[in-house]
Amino acid sequence: MLILSYMKKEEIKERLEELAKLLHIKEAEERIIALNKELADPNLWQNPEEGNRVALELSLLQNKFERFKELKEELEQAKEEELSLLEQKISDLELETFLSGRYDNKPAILSVHTGLGGVDAQDFAEMIFKMYLKLAERKGWQAEVTEITRGEEAGIKKATAIFSGDYAYGWLKGEAGVHRLIRLSPFNARNLRQTSFCLVDVIPEIEEEGIEIKPADLKLETFRASGHGGQSVNTTDSAVRLTHLPTGISVTVQAERSQFQNRAIAMRILKSKLERLSKVQLEEEKALLRGEVPQAAWGSQIRTYTLHPYTLVKDHRTGVETSDVSEVFNGNLDIFLKAEVKIKGKE
Repeated sequence: MLILSYMKKEEIKERLEELAKLLHIKEAEERIIALNKELADPNLWQNPEEGNRVALELSLLQNKFERFKELKEELEQAKEEELSLLEQKISDLELETFLSGRYDNKPAILSVHTGLGGVDAQDFAEMIFKMYLKLAERKGWQAEVTEITRGEEAGIKKATAIFSGDYAYGWLKGEAGVHRLIRLSPFNARNLRQTSFCLVDVIPEIEEEGIEIKPADLKLETFRASGHGGQSVNTTDSAVRLTHLPTGISVTVQAERSQFQNRAIAMRILKSKLERLSKVQLEEEKALLRGEVPQAAWGSQIRTYTLHPYTLVKDHRTGVETSDVSEVFNGNLDIFLKAEVKIKGKE
């Protein structure tokens, strides 16, 4: 038994050595020292955007470096029954090495749009939106809801939130696509089986200095924000719709009571959409950025949530599935997110 335990520790030690290469630990340590010096310079914060960029890079590097150090220390002290847990921690850190895309460490702007299926689809869209808000809680991310357009009877027609936290866009970008729900409809008098769809769109929030928007290219509209069931949440025209006239891209924000705050958030989202538009080739994606929702219907779904005649959530790209549907809607998406990140990382 002692020999097997020793062999297992040696295997894990080799994995850690490989992980050190993947994470560029030696270079990371040197970079952390350099970034700390930059942050100590008071002149850095004369440009807040640059200061925030340096602080974010330092935070991400320190997080990985400290976790790697902890893994090495745990290996030295680990008992045989603790080795499996240690291997899982190593696997999680290995997985994060795939999150190396240009925007993976940026906040994610995630929108959910109703697809085919009437009231059921609107209810499903709300279920999916809430699922991502619960995911944010599990991940320790901040979720800033910027827009919710309610359905007349139930659910939502569209909702948008900005998710900020470690590699938020890197984890969420694989969620973009058509989602399908199969269940007995609670909105049908005969309780018939119903299939409905919603569309999830995810783009990174990009703060690029090169993006300039001329005031003459903007159309600003204000209106009164409303809450659930059409109840007014404010007595002033605080909600904002910004339209970029040359491209037709429109952004609506009604999250804050201040028109000024809503306009600032709308500009953040608009700049991100314009940056994304400059790199998009497919007409469908361009239409989505303009707010023209492509048909979310049969044959195009990336994931199916089945509640009847059995319970199953299946991702059609990775083949990953689980029968614990309630946990999925409660924000436990790790098995799907990890599988998608692995696939994208190997492409």
